[in-house]
Amino acid sequence: MIFVGYPRCSTSNKAQAWLDQNEISYEFRHIKENNPTAQELKEWHEKSGLELKRFFNTSGMLYKEMKLKDKLASMSEAEQYELLASDGMLVKRPILVGDDFVLVGFRQAQWEERLLENK
Repeated sequence: MIFVGYPRCSTSNKAQAWLDQNEISYEFRHIKENNPTAQELKEWHEKSGLELKRFFNTSGMLYKEMKLKDKLASMSEAEQYELLASDGMLVKRPILVGDDFVLVGFRQAQWEERLLENK
């Protein structure tokens, strides 16, 4: 699995600590230093079953500065993927990518259901 996170993000740190406590192995990927590509984001979005908007870090400063709340609805999916790929700080974190699933954000109950019931 790939864990896409940001070391200065408390939610990423909580998720990473939870994975470590449950002895779940993963490869860490620093979202700012190695931002997901538009193609990766498209694949993850399709695998996740979530709305594309859920991949945006809506509480981030950059999202607010760019006034994306008002702009996303008029953008195509391709434009949104390119925008997300342009800066890791626009992407919601953490993202956990498995072979057949993608989890966006850390909701412990959801992660337990997906990762511990199959252990």
